[in-house]
Amino acid sequence: MTHPPIRSYVLRQGRFSPGQQRAYAELLPRLGVSYRPESLNFREIFGRTAPTVVEIGSGMGETTARIAREHPDVNYLAIEVHAPGVGSLLRQLDEGGVTNVRVIPHDAVEVMRDMVPAGSLAGLHVFFPDPWPKKRHHKRRLLQPAFATLAASRLAPGGYFHVATDWQDYAEHVLGVLRDTPGLANTAEDFAPRPATRPETKFERRGIKLGHGVWDIVFTRTP
Repeated sequence: MTHPPIRSYVLRQGRFSPGQQRAYAELLPRLGVSYRPESLNFREIFGRTAPTVVEIGSGMGETTARIAREHPDVNYLAIEVHAPGVGSLLRQLDEGGVTNVRVIPHDAVEVMRDMVPAGSLAGLHVFFPDPWPKKRHHKRRLLQPAFATLAASRLAPGGYFHVATDWQDYAEHVLGVLRDTPGLANTAEDFAPRPATRPETKFERRGIKLGHGVWDIVFTRTP
């Protein structure tokens, strides 16, 4: 008997705002990439050769749009399953004239496994993933040894893997997982200072107001 894969998310699609729905319908055909089990050609989908960074879980798009706007010389591939979030990101890209982002509305593990070529990424961002705080749900956490190994294989030598979370238990778990992943080296003794390249998000500010800490973890791919 074949069991369905354990997902790190639950689809709670919610409602589109009119602007999100319009952006999803009108812009996804131009800025979206459909899932298919074959390697992507980044030059073809972005129309240029440039360092490429994957953003897993771009949420409502605020951070992804801002980072892409501030780093126009980098290609960003955003992976997000929440359709209103995809619509929100597309609208922000359109309104801001941001052209260096493409969006894949699909499961991140399958995209990384099937579509992202080995050794092709300059960086990988996983900002505030679902921490699945209850112990019985820990198996749903994205950042497990198998995914870390997959992610490391997709980074070019010197490429970075940046995780941020406001759950200390998850932060300690991720730190341990990445330390044990062959081919990755920590850029700090343990947790890293927030890099200037990661803007503070609304989600993060809300967490800080609730008394949560925020932990950044940055590893690089060894040669």
